[in-house]
Amino acid sequence: MGKEEFKNIKILYVEDDENIRKNAISYFQRLFDTVYEAKDAFNAWEIIKEEKPHIIITDIKMPKMSGLELVKKIRQFDEKVQIIILTAFTDTRYLLEAVELGLVKYLVKPIRHDKMLPVLLQCSNNLKEKKSNIKYLTDTCLFDTFNKTLVNENKIIKLTKNELDFLELLCVNNNRVVTYVEIENKIWYDSVMSDDAIRSLVRNLRRKLPKDTLNNIARVGYKISSL
Repeated sequence: MGKEEFKNIKILYVEDDENIRKNAISYFQRLFDTVYEAKDAFNAWEIIKEEKPHIIITDIKMPKMSGLELVKKIRQFDEKVQIIILTAFTDTRYLLEAVELGLVKYLVKPIRHDKMLPVLLQCSNNLKEKKSNIKYLTDTCLFDTFNKTLVNENKIIKLTKNELDFLELLCVNNNRVVTYVEIENKIWYDSVMSDDAIRSLVRNLRRKLPKDTLNNIARVGYKISSL
């Protein structure tokens, strides 16, 4: 199997045991073009904030912060990322908690190729079929939430990192108003969202979108208009 099934998908592997991590990374690099590794949950969190991997595979037992604690932190701002938990033991308490966190799979070590590959393919399908990654804002303007690309009048529109994150948040939740709290958690997760900052972000993004597609709901948040 080549890398075509996982094209454009970024994966992060979190494991505190260096030897296990090294062997796993070698395996994942045969499937994915972009593979990140982290030695603990804190290291993983920094990578997640910066690189936004599509699939996260993490050990459950790690020092300082467990894999489940990391997943809880991730789920506060991202419900779409595909997460697989690995553990050396079966524990019903952990399994139930894992299910509640919307994990793709809870796998017991040791992990073999015949067990891991079907789960990775499931993750890939979930990402590509996510109720359509293509959000049409108008007949001539669309946003691809998977590849993070805005196209208007057959031209790719360049967006800043914050504009991309904001537009993705709006498009993924295009059936409702996205609150100011959600926006702050998504974009200003490590600081405070000022009135000037959000106004500037909205003003600049509106210049790149079709007229009247980005709407403010007074004292609540923003909503994107789509077809």
